[in-house]
Amino acid sequence: MIVDREQIRAWLAEDVGSGDLTAAIIPPERRARGRVVTREPMVLCGRDGFEAVFAEVDPACRIHWEAAEGEAVAADAVLCRLEGPARALLTAERTALNFLQTVSATATVTRRYAGAVAGTGAVVLDTRKTIPGLRRWQKYAVEVGGGVNHRMGLYDGILIKENHIAAAGSIAAAVRQARALETGLPVQVEVESLAELEEALAAGADMILLDNFSLEDLRTAVRLNAGRALLEASGNIGLDNIREVALTGVDRISVGALTKHVRAVDLSLRLTLAE
Repeated sequence: MIVDREQIRAWLAEDVGSGDLTAAIIPPERRARGRVVTREPMVLCGRDGFEAVFAEVDPACRIHWEAAEGEAVAADAVLCRLEGPARALLTAERTALNFLQTVSATATVTRRYAGAVAGTGAVVLDTRKTIPGLRRWQKYAVEVGGGVNHRMGLYDGILIKENHIAAAGSIAAAVRQARALETGLPVQVEVESLAELEEALAAGADMILLDNFSLEDLRTAVRLNAGRALLEASGNIGLDNIREVALTGVDRISVGALTKHVRAVDLSLRLTLAE
């Protein structure tokens, strides 16, 4: 993952501001060692960003990883060991942990969702419901967890939703105007009923998002579609029902909870004086 140094500096500026007043009580020559431990099972994600935070504070900080990117680790496992100037380790600690525990949480929950649909032929997608400023990292975490990225933003994909249809006048008009843009991108339409599905199919949509369809309607939609468009299910889908949704025959299932309802993994960093 390519690290954006300006973003790292912005994260640190938010926390450190004009200087870490508490770390200033530590003699500047003092060195320390530490280790990061997870208190719960998790999928590790974001090592490059974590390292970049410490390197930005002081390049003398050293990190030795004991778990690989994308590795599922058990509770109480040591993720990495650190060594460097005590002041720098203390200053970077919270920003680095905030980042790692959030991105790893996205990878962890995605791994659960991807496992729930394994063998069905359906894939798990993310959405644009991401934490502001962390979209690129959260989308990366979805891939690490075994999911698939949808569009990164409004600029790299066409998804015609209810309000677009209302503004354009109809599904057919919206699809026609999307084709006129000549982007070369597939055109996706969100529909809320089987009648709208048939409109979208008649308009020649490449992909259709089936919003809040019942299991019965999803099965009917797959039958009506007959392979003409890529079908995506979305809305009120969790670990308790995602496999049932996948078994209806849809191609993709988008889950906003992967990035929107993320609960940070519980990590701990403890320091000791270096000899």
